[in-house]
Amino acid sequence: MDHPLICHIIKNVTLSVEESEKILNYFNYHEYNKKEHLVREGQPCEQLYFVVQGSLRMYFIDEKGMEQTIQFAIENWWMTDLMAFQRGGLSEFSIQTIEKTQIMQIQQEKLEKLLVEVPQLERYFKNIHQRAYAASLLRVKYLFTMSKETFYDYFSGKYPEFIQRIPQKILASFLGFTPEYLSELRRKKHKERVKTI
Repeated sequence: MDHPLICHIIKNVTLSVEESEKILNYFNYHEYNKKEHLVREGQPCEQLYFVVQGSLRMYFIDEKGMEQTIQFAIENWWMTDLMAFQRGGLSEFSIQTIEKTQIMQIQQEKLEKLLVEVPQLERYFKNIHQRAYAASLLRVKYLFTMSKETFYDYFSGKYPEFIQRIPQKILASFLGFTPEYLSELRRKKHKERVKTI
């Protein structure tokens, strides 16, 4: 089966054709327009989202009224406010599309039933959550230990697709920069590349 969700799962665990079909029956497919909110801060977060095509961001509004992006998701990545999703509480974050996006989404209650029917998914989600947690810790470490320029170089080298696809203002908030600083840094990097040609 060549569905993106199933292809991603079988990179981690083995599934039969029957199990693959069962999994897809538990999910709903949705298309969202650019800048559309899936969840807003203070609302229930009732879905777990898998990105088929497009991109999402998770953010909150700080005490100065500024948006602070803390996470991205592109193709084959998952996103939700995990605490609110698991406990049925209100979200601490907003989740918004960055571009036109196709999503597979599942409710908590359905996910629990699915995990009983296809138990190897427990291992799959454990792997996904561990990698996401490790990535979050590294981001915090790099914010504290790297210079802004070094952090930008690291991030753009590791995730070049983000640099191309994510609007500058959103990328700057994720990196802990002002949009003006990011613009200045990009100009500097461009001049350095031109000199080496």
